[in-house]
Amino acid sequence: MIDIVIEGAGRNALSTVVLTSLRDALRAAGDAPVLLRGAGGCFSAGLNLKEVASLDLGGMERFLGLLEETFEALYLHPAPVVALVEGHAIAGGAVLALCCDWRVSAADERARMGLNEVALGLQFPPKTWAIVNARLPPSTRERVLLGAGLHGPAEALALGLLDEVTSEPDARARAVLATLAAHPREAYAATKRSMRAGVVALSKEATEAFVAQVAPAWVSDAVKARMLAVLKPKG
Repeated sequence: MIDIVIEGAGRNALSTVVLTSLRDALRAAGDAPVLLRGAGGCFSAGLNLKEVASLDLGGMERFLGLLEETFEALYLHPAPVVALVEGHAIAGGAVLALCCDWRVSAADERARMGLNEVALGLQFPPKTWAIVNARLPPSTRERVLLGAGLHGPAEALALGLLDEVTSEPDARARAVLATLAAHPREAYAATKRSMRAGVVALSKEATEAFVAQVAPAWVSDAVKARMLAVLKPKG
């Protein structure tokens, strides 16, 4: 079992550097069970909006491609993956948690978790959308995605964004990982692959829509203005 740590500026915001490090760490993990956690008491506050708002169309296509590649690698990792969610897990950070097999959170009501992409005017890239759609319970999916709210741990648990909330998240996450890792490895990997590989297999139409619609929407003036507004200090 290995720890993979999300670590970067802006409460572990997902920049090109952070995403590349995470993708490479997953590749290096091979078929080992993984505990995914954030550095400094925060899971991940989402995408690095300063970097994203600076990208042109070509840069955005590359960035979103890396984002999707990282999510897919985590979602399809053959061994058990448990997310230790401490602090915020927002937007891309929440997607990282949803990619994991089990999600354990600290009982800290100051922390926020949610998928606020709609509030920023962002369309989900196709693989990200497929993962989110598959992992959220049908009964709460519309509230989570269309409401675009940020929730404390208890509410995030009720909405299906988390599996457990506890006062001892590190110990509990490691215990769950050990339990899952005790299953016969080949059976676990085969079952996981059967459930998930088809979810992220893109059709030609979805790939074309990404190039024609999604990436251009992310570089629109209106979307960039919303991103930059989030970065402005409140006061």
